[in-house]
Amino acid sequence: MGTIVWLSSELMFFAALFAAYFTIRNISPNLWAQETAKLDVPFAVTTTTILVLSSLTCQFGVFAAERGKPGRSGKLYQVGQWGMREWFVLTYIMGSIFIAGQATEYATLVTEHVTIASSPYGSLFYLATGFHGLHVIGGLLAFLLVIGRTFAARKFTHEQAISAIVVSYYWHFVDIVWVGLFATIYLIQ
Repeated sequence: MGTIVWLSSELMFFAALFAAYFTIRNISPNLWAQETAKLDVPFAVTTTTILVLSSLTCQFGVFAAERGKPGRSGKLYQVGQWGMREWFVLTYIMGSIFIAGQATEYATLVTEHVTIASSPYGSLFYLATGFHGLHVIGGLLAFLLVIGRTFAARKFTHEQAISAIVVSYYWHFVDIVWVGLFATIYLIQ
């Protein structure tokens, strides 16, 4: 219950960022047209696809946790035999690729003189995507914690399965927020 209340407060935080984005965009439409032309939409589609698919791998990890299966029972290449750890490690890798893609995009935009101090567009772009990136990093740390706890414990317990489920709530939330940000920033130009 606490996680749902906390995620609700996070939703309000991101709603404020969306409101600021649309307000400033409405005031400076010419600036938006100029700055959004610098975005690499195909690259963003690729990283977004990876992040959205990571929600699927995360959910497969939850299904394994609910079955009481922390680790794989077959060879690594036997995906059907994977446990929660393998699915969560794959989710972690996909989330890390998303963060690396975001860092790459930031570096490219900085070379094109889009910075947090360059314009209202730059400020809102970096605030919205940056805070989202911090949330993704928080989710990645949570995955490491859940995976680590399964190695430290002698037996996989119901509480560990609940931890996996709670982390999945957070991860799905982060993905849904990104879909909204992606549509707002990259598609509604």
